[in-house]
Amino acid sequence: MWVTRLAPVSAVADHFLMRLLDLATTSTAVAETSARSAKIALLAERLRTAAPAEISVAVHYLSGELPQRQIGVGWATLRDLPAPAAGAGGLEVAELEVAEVDRILGEIGTTSGAGSQARRRELLTALFARATAEEQAFLHRLLTGELRQGALDGVMADAVAKAAQVPAAEVRRAAMFGGDLAAAAQTALSDGVPGLRRIGLVLGRPIQPMLAGTAENVTAALEKASPAALEWKLDGIRVQIHRDGDRVQVFTRSLDDITDRLPEAVALARALPVTSAVLDGEALALAADGRPRPFQETASRTGSRRDVTKLREQIPLTVFLFDLLHLDGRDLIDLPSQERSALLASIAPPAALAPRLVTDDPEAAEAFTNDALDRGHEGVVVKSLAAPYTAGRRGSAWLKVKPVHTLDLVVIAAEWGHGRRSGRLSNLHLAARDPESGGFVMLGKTFKGMTDELLAWQTERLRALQTSADDWTVRVRPELVVEVAFDGVQRSSRYPGGVTLRFARIIRYRDDKRAQDADTIDAVRQFVQG
Repeated sequence: MWVTRLAPVSAVADHFLMRLLDLATTSTAVAETSARSAKIALLAERLRTAAPAEISVAVHYLSGELPQRQIGVGWATLRDLPAPAAGAGGLEVAELEVAEVDRILGEIGTTSGAGSQARRRELLTALFARATAEEQAFLHRLLTGELRQGALDGVMADAVAKAAQVPAAEVRRAAMFGGDLAAAAQTALSDGVPGLRRIGLVLGRPIQPMLAGTAENVTAALEKASPAALEWKLDGIRVQIHRDGDRVQVFTRSLDDITDRLPEAVALARALPVTSAVLDGEALALAADGRPRPFQETASRTGSRRDVTKLREQIPLTVFLFDLLHLDGRDLIDLPSQERSALLASIAPPAALAPRLVTDDPEAAEAFTNDALDRGHEGVVVKSLAAPYTAGRRGSAWLKVKPVHTLDLVVIAAEWGHGRRSGRLSNLHLAARDPESGGFVMLGKTFKGMTDELLAWQTERLRALQTSADDWTVRVRPELVVEVAFDGVQRSSRYPGGVTLRFARIIRYRDDKRAQDADTIDAVRQFVQG
């Protein structure tokens, strides 16, 4: 049996090419380590042995993702692959190099046209035939999204900083501006702090949006920051709008370009009296009386590329702006929220701004919240006036307050229904994200809130994500995020997280969110009473 150990820190990366086995053994070691500091140390040790051209791929792989994001390989494709590679005497031989594996996977992802499925399988089969058992297991988890050893962005950013011997804040800032931690890692390890500081906001390149935490009510939110700004919590699609002269681009919260689907956002940006700007906002469909139309209508409009002109007539979108990250050559994200808001108000018409109230009075805040609810909106977001724009982070600087508590959870399994739901997957197993392990913690089950149409859709979608099944339950890859309403959270010894949801019911699937965007188990525990 092949035996390997982590390469020593003193290894000179430029003298050899990193083997896939090096990453596989590091991944296993990280998964078997519970302490955050130990995970960081193991990852940093491995990254220090990478050649410059390997750093980005190594960070992606150890974070459990592909640089190409999707290459068209799923569970069905991975069935019946060759046995692990063996050399003389039957011993496993580790010969795959990281750069070569990345090239092959990239080729698989770009293969298209007649015979492409057979060609992808041929390439994948040849790759697995040369892989050892440990490498095969690593590749299988990587390709199916199951590589969850706790190397999430926060841990990996700290590991990059440790490997490069630079402040973690410098790495996070560069990753925020560049939109890619792997690219920031390559810069950190190659050029250090000077290189990281050369990375800035680039028009046309989206950055991760700032996210909101949750508060029980506006009084609790004002205890975090007072006075604060309250803005309507809009139930739409998050949009980041970049304008550079006449060129406008619109991005989603997952950084996908949807410019061609949102002509309303393009028109709004072009009408502003500016040369360049980066704007943060929400797009949603409103009825004639100004109340929001069902979220599904907004989602169907923004999700379709077909006949946008006709769709715009049927489901017009309104864009509300609530933040300004860049204006006429000046980056603003380090400015306090109050200053960014004032600059936004100076360039945007009042009708294009999210309604806002600055107050330290809980009664005034409650009245503003009730007004938003009366108009059909979800609630409010309470924002610190002093906070900079912390992209990609969810903290207490922004706190959402909604009368109906909701969580974004991940579906990890589903049970077959009975009665009128026979033949359809109905009872969903819901899980929160565990930021320490990188896995998911089950909170409970629900079959409530589903229409026949939704049941049919989720049955087809979950079967495509199936990893295993028995007569009653289908277990799936943790990819689908669902918004769940609930009446409370109570302690429970039945589930591994020690808590469960009371009266959970499905609101909708969130196609705009990834599993790593789901709420954490720590966020769920904040709702436990007593």
